[in-house]
Amino acid sequence: MKIWFITGASSGFGKALAELVLARGDGAVLTARRLEPLQEIAAAHGDRALALKLDVTDAASRAAALKAANEKFGRIDVLANIAGAGSYGALEAFSSAQIRTQMELNFFSAAELSREVLPQMRAQKSGHILNLTSIAGLVAFPGSGLYNASKFALEGFTEALHHELKPFGIRVTLIEPGAFRTGFAGSAAMKAERRIADYAPLDAGMDEYYATQNGQQMGDPVKGMQVLIDMVDSDTAPVRLMLGEDAYQLWEGAVASRERDLAQWRARGEDTAIPGAVKNTARAL
Repeated sequence: MKIWFITGASSGFGKALAELVLARGDGAVLTARRLEPLQEIAAAHGDRALALKLDVTDAASRAAALKAANEKFGRIDVLANIAGAGSYGALEAFSSAQIRTQMELNFFSAAELSREVLPQMRAQKSGHILNLTSIAGLVAFPGSGLYNASKFALEGFTEALHHELKPFGIRVTLIEPGAFRTGFAGSAAMKAERRIADYAPLDAGMDEYYATQNGQQMGDPVKGMQVLIDMVDSDTAPVRLMLGEDAYQLWEGAVASRERDLAQWRARGEDTAIPGAVKNTARAL
């Protein structure tokens, strides 16, 4: 039996994951800001489920939840950093406070929780950290730049962490979904504080997307989280698990676009060395 610690377990991907792992007989610590939905999920599973109120952006709240989880189960096998929220609007129109709020929730909280479970996972020489990003952590979209920034940051952090923790038997995986019916395009998304007339066409397009797409996305969260569980159960875990046909298509288009951009100035870009300098030995893993 694995012990899962799941953030954002009251809705969307987090709820789907919580219900699936409990249904198969695993133990789960279910966390979110709202306790009642967690208690409803946990009710049928007795001692295998622990529902905890958690503000992932608050250090004291994180520490208390991790302490309660270890007192209950004695270990955490899988940390699933699922909690997060979207944002939309022109980058210029967000306030400083909104920029920091988005980064605190989508990046800093996952980075901190990952760091905070590591002493225990290193001691037990096992564990799996799952950080939910998005295809928007790989591909940028106009009107979603702040959300992109938070997910791009988590991508870089997680990829490096994956390589750092290999020697300790700890696995780390990014989860990169496309559009799923999780409530992402609902009222939880943060709208830019201001509207600037020059960005009216962009704002109108984003308003229409959020008004019409919520609940219409092609992705099934339950199917997506079952793939995630199967990956965790497998003998090997990738750095990245992409979910959704739309995500793969967007990524392929982005790769082609980047290759065109790089090729255009590659010869000039490479011809920038100091004569006689030793070539950098760093390489991607």
